[in-house]
Amino acid sequence: MMDILSSMKDLFKYIPFFRTIITLVIAFILLTFLINLIKRNLLKKVRSKKQNSNIQIFTTVLKYFMVIILIIIGFSSYSGSWAGLGIGAGLFSAALGWALQRPITGIAAWIMVILKRPFEIGDRIIIGDIKGDVVDISLTHIHLGEIGGTVASEESSGRVILIPNSMLFEQKIINYTLESEFVLDEAVTLVTYESSLDKAKEICFNAVVKYLAQEELKDKQETPRVRVSQSDSGMHIKVRYNVRVSKRIETLSNIHNEIISTISKTPNVSIAYPHMHIVKDDNKPSHS
Repeated sequence: MMDILSSMKDLFKYIPFFRTIITLVIAFILLTFLINLIKRNLLKKVRSKKQNSNIQIFTTVLKYFMVIILIIIGFSSYSGSWAGLGIGAGLFSAALGWALQRPITGIAAWIMVILKRPFEIGDRIIIGDIKGDVVDISLTHIHLGEIGGTVASEESSGRVILIPNSMLFEQKIINYTLESEFVLDEAVTLVTYESSLDKAKEICFNAVVKYLAQEELKDKQETPRVRVSQSDSGMHIKVRYNVRVSKRIETLSNIHNEIISTISKTPNVSIAYPHMHIVKDDNKPSHS
């Protein structure tokens, strides 16, 4: 009888150890299932090899966190004090959140981009006051091919700007191409009041139609629209049309070139510009 009691006492010594092993196995299975679930959901949204690589990196980071969590659970289970687990997890979360505030926010923003897709690679966007084409979306940064910057125009500067993902929660985001490759643009020409309005409208309209690619007119199924407004020095002829974002500046330049060239050859249409006439009154008596 004494031998049995002694054996049971020896067995009780190992209860914390077995309890810890079982707890760790259960926690490992649950955390692994959760990480795999997150990974599968993210992979469903993948559109490129680079994004797939980012997801692999992200899940690796999650596995490191899992190891830390398992260590805390193991100590708490072995000591039998689950209050220590809560305190340890709380202190660990607070320290980690303080030390890695920006990176964690950046990863959260990256997950938002992958899931919600406010923009994709190839889109032209504005983040804050930075405009560019999305070249890459990494775990920590958005890579933008800068538009403008070195020139006062909406053309590529050749520079790449790295924007921390954390900024996505702090800045407004404008996406040119979220729903379509086309944006509304207009060619504005100022003609004199003495000009033939109908002829001026015809010249401007034809110039737009000439330089809009046929696929653009076909895809949008919208003809350019002419609008007229007045100003102090003449009439504004505005032709509004849909154009591909990537061709906006080139198309507008060609349209203006065509309008100026045609108007210069048209006798009853003149481009207006601010100027001053000095009129001399010959009948005014002179003073001697």
